[in-house]
Amino acid sequence: MAQPKTSHMLRKLLLATPLFFFISSLAQKPSGFNGIDVNLGNLYRLSNAKTRSISPENPTGDPGKGGMAKLEDGTARNNARDLGQGWKVNPYINIEVGQTATLAEMSGPGAIQHIWMTPTGTWRYSILRFYWDDEPNPSIEVPVGDFFGMGWGVYAPLQSLAVTVNPGSAFNCYWVMPFRKKCRITMTNIGDEKMRLYYQVDYTLTEVPDDAAYLHAQFRRKNPTSGGIYTLLDSVQGRGQYVGTYLAWGVNNNGWWGEGEIKFFLDGDQQFPTVNGTGTEDYFCGSYNWDVHGRYTEYLTPYAGLHQVIRPDGLYNSQQRFGMYRWHIQDPIRFERSLRVTIQDLGWRTNGRYLLQQSDISSVVFWYQSEPHQAFPKLPLRDDLEAK
Repeated sequence: MAQPKTSHMLRKLLLATPLFFFISSLAQKPSGFNGIDVNLGNLYRLSNAKTRSISPENPTGDPGKGGMAKLEDGTARNNARDLGQGWKVNPYINIEVGQTATLAEMSGPGAIQHIWMTPTGTWRYSILRFYWDDEPNPSIEVPVGDFFGMGWGVYAPLQSLAVTVNPGSAFNCYWVMPFRKKCRITMTNIGDEKMRLYYQVDYTLTEVPDDAAYLHAQFRRKNPTSGGIYTLLDSVQGRGQYVGTYLAWGVNNNGWWGEGEIKFFLDGDQQFPTVNGTGTEDYFCGSYNWDVHGRYTEYLTPYAGLHQVIRPDGLYNSQQRFGMYRWHIQDPIRFERSLRVTIQDLGWRTNGRYLLQQSDISSVVFWYQSEPHQAFPKLPLRDDLEAK
């Protein structure tokens, strides 16, 4: 059937107008790459994102301001005394006992893409905090060792997509941390000695998507547990996704200790959860007690691992201790309104019966959510933080 004459004429008129061609070009033009979601598949793409980096040699991250410390102001002024300005004059900071140092303060919008640091002293006594957009309470509050999977205060190699720990105590994380207005990072020394900290925060200034949530991380410890239940996280309100678990687990009894199930209570779940695991080693993507030929076997993968096994030495280190991680990078656990996470502290007694254990468990959990967040529980006192 032929088109009506008026409809045909209107179509010809639209096609002839510059407005039509302008709208068509907008529809065909790809959106710009903001430079945040970087991977091997898009490294070739150009972006208007701006690279910035904060370290003791450039504490503001401003362009062209790195390595400007004068000899008399540098922490390594004695080492650089023959060479002067520009020659590794201020590569680290010292944090005195009881002092809180601001490691980085940056204005957005943008995103942290990598952090490297190597702190001295007792890692449980150095408290790392992140504040997003001038919030009064931190969204990340964790002892620095536990944040990087080193809760026992002893080096162990860790290679994964989100966190790597390299010889001799090189802590790295690759969690993407978007912020809109501002980011502030602090470190508090609650130990007995001055600590030295080398560090670098690499970030980009760019557009942040409307649906970008903020990274949160929370530390907890219970020594010993009671009732067979350890709470990793509760009282989370809002929308987001759970993305990672690190556990430092000290065993206070003989036998296999990891029968406990992890449970994720989503969006108002009460007695029974939506996501229910089958065992501790199963949750960390292992199986059958991690037992190969009668020995716990360490493993490191991009998403999960048993990266640390501290074995009794026959003298003072008399208990088995373990470090393990599980990153939900390909399988984030999403919640709309609320989240609570627990794991059972469960082993074996005689005759094939479960044992409610009393273990020493420390944890760091990672999740993204929209702000505001609920206030965190207070960190344990220093003696209760001590890794023993």
